[in-house]
Amino acid sequence: MRLTQSMCTIAECAPGGDPAAARPRLVKIAVVGGSGVGKTALVVRFLTRRFIGDYERNAGNLYSRHIQVDGEMLAIQVQDTPGVQIHEHSLDSNEQLNRCIRWADALVIVFSITDYKSFELLSHLYHHVRQLHPGNMVPVVIVANKADLLHIKEVEPQQGLQLANMLGCTFYEVSVSENYNNVFNAFHLLCKEVNKQQITSTPERRRTSLIPRPKSPNMQDLKRRFKQALSAKVRTVTSV
Repeated sequence: MRLTQSMCTIAECAPGGDPAAARPRLVKIAVVGGSGVGKTALVVRFLTRRFIGDYERNAGNLYSRHIQVDGEMLAIQVQDTPGVQIHEHSLDSNEQLNRCIRWADALVIVFSITDYKSFELLSHLYHHVRQLHPGNMVPVVIVANKADLLHIKEVEPQQGLQLANMLGCTFYEVSVSENYNNVFNAFHLLCKEVNKQQITSTPERRRTSLIPRPKSPNMQDLKRRFKQALSAKVRTVTSV
């Protein structure tokens, strides 16, 4: 089995470096949406450029990595969150989700074009974000995932675009399994927006992190899970 990787404009920070260099600016992004829409796959695709089809149950992991965006090194933290649902026409949120949203400098709201209920969550999640971030200062991007599964789609891409326009959000249609570029573009836009805000703000106005930095970056966990998935696929091919 041969794994291919496409060229990419995002680079991981090399180990070591000048200790006297300025500390990279921190950008915190939370990814929210319904269950099974591909939030974890989206995060892994952005951070590793790889796609893994099978994942363990989402435990709300926090992933950390140094990357370069438009020539500037940034420390990116991406908070994956468990799926949410609508209960009796209102968002079934919990304190864990609320903490993640308050912590974030920017948010990605994900739905699947194969799941209409996940699309119905969009406006509820967006307004919940605005309640927790009054002032409309936190950038939000809406991502329609699984664009490759047109044969089982329940949501037309135009519906997602229209709702995003109505909410004043940027919209991306992506296939996490087939294309990296739009995944990168969605996160890249948020990184640029947050970086711009942080440059123009004073240190006193910057919010402190409500979620502690993980003891160690979860990149090793991602690599372990990728190797497990790769080994499982090799065993399957061998047994046929």
